[in-house]
Amino acid sequence: MSAVFLRSMVLLVFCTLLVCGCGRQDGQADLVVVNGAEPETIDPALLTGQPEGRIASSLFEGLIRFDEKGQIVPGIAKSWEISSDGRSYLFHLRPSAYWSDGKPVTAEDFVQSWKRTLSTSTGAVYSYQLYVIKNATAYAEGKITDFAQVGVKALDGHTLKVTMEHPTNYFLDLCATPPFAPVRVDIINKYQGAWTKPETIVTNGPFLLDQWRLNDRIRLRRNPIYWDAANTRLNMVDLLPIGIANTALNFYYAGQVDVLLDKGLISPLYIDALKKRPDYQAAPFFGAYFLAFNCQRKPFDDPRIRLAFSMAVDKNRITQNITRAGEQPAAGIVPPGITGYSGIQGLPYDPEQARQLLAEAGYPGGRGLPLIEFLYSSSAVNEGIAVELQDAWRRQLGVTVNLAPQEWKVYLNSLNALNFSISRRSWVGDYADPNTFLDLFTKGNGNNRTGWASLEYDYLIADAIKEVNPKKRFNILAQAENFLVNQQAVVCPLYAYVGVLLFNKSRVGGLQPNLLDEHPFRTMYRKDL
Repeated sequence: MSAVFLRSMVLLVFCTLLVCGCGRQDGQADLVVVNGAEPETIDPALLTGQPEGRIASSLFEGLIRFDEKGQIVPGIAKSWEISSDGRSYLFHLRPSAYWSDGKPVTAEDFVQSWKRTLSTSTGAVYSYQLYVIKNATAYAEGKITDFAQVGVKALDGHTLKVTMEHPTNYFLDLCATPPFAPVRVDIINKYQGAWTKPETIVTNGPFLLDQWRLNDRIRLRRNPIYWDAANTRLNMVDLLPIGIANTALNFYYAGQVDVLLDKGLISPLYIDALKKRPDYQAAPFFGAYFLAFNCQRKPFDDPRIRLAFSMAVDKNRITQNITRAGEQPAAGIVPPGITGYSGIQGLPYDPEQARQLLAEAGYPGGRGLPLIEFLYSSSAVNEGIAVELQDAWRRQLGVTVNLAPQEWKVYLNSLNALNFSISRRSWVGDYADPNTFLDLFTKGNGNNRTGWASLEYDYLIADAIKEVNPKKRFNILAQAENFLVNQQAVVCPLYAYVGVLLFNKSRVGGLQPNLLDEHPFRTMYRKDL
């Protein structure tokens, strides 16, 4: 790392600390973490981003939880049985599991929480994750109104029965994700939108929400009545909402933070230097960086235009010149790493064919195209990729694309409102199966955000869910992925992520790169305390 960089780093840290006073004050936390942008929400039913998910998983624990290797382990459920046909689960809850106000965690808490997630009045983007449960889809769509018909039953205070629509081999993995976490519905009803404030929130996870100071920090405090509190080794964790790569690195190297978790906050400018350091930890994980087209906005309502823009992108230039952390250009939307799933070949880089498609659609040389904007969340990596794409589309297609960087919360709102022409998107799999990527683009999925719907595609995904033969099921999912990427070009996959963590292994333990990029704070500890 150059002396110029080090001097600029120290200067920026000094100036930043003078302005915001972000040193370790008000009692020093055991661990200070750069978690990413300021959270949009920590409501398990409403969150969509990874930074929010890490916080929610520290406050709320479901039947299952993830360990530091990204593997599922028992959570509130101490054990379970699965029927021989794979369509029924019987979960036995821990009598030692309590809410932070001292009330026991019950099976009925899960019933009411899942009902809330599926209710249209909640507006849960992730509600589709529960559709594998019997009649959950019908309830969410208003076809039935009696929740007793949904396959979730509290047999007694500590026994929960779940009946599935079809055998779902990844259901236990789903149970470890935030939408399946229990919440106190009575507290939500009492405080409404203020229920997630530190003074009102009631949680059941390894940590309590001690402070939430907007654009400053979130402080988590160890929950003394958590059922596994004896194995939670951190008393306090501070999470800093830093969304600028240089600032994040400067805080880290000035000793203001111990761990840098957000992969988007590693500036490509310093990757080569960082790779030489022992605190740089990197490994592939189950995440994809891709472009999504607004299929309801001209000219991207025409598949030929979407194909043209996709085939004009040189993905190798992006991974070799911009990201540079070892990412592999992506053929499909599903990253590698799933045993038995070979994926698809993907579209070629073919500017000549792209120009021909553009001309066939009535826009030779890009002439006559309406205004096109590329939406992305502000970060050094996203900015570099946006500039490269803008240049490629200008050179290869003769098209001028305006860049529209936005702060995280505004960006999410723009995605939800389909207020873009092309958007930068990313997705990290919730479980190790192609379905976690492919069912995003079914009709009505809250995370679709493309304006695209296809009965043919939906039928393929539905057929795959019903198929019990793993090989046949993967073949159906590959057909769906080919239709989505190669035929309809709803998305343009750019690369599979490489997870990057910055932390000193001699000081911090209990975290490691893993396929699902899961890093629970309850497993982390300080070796020097």
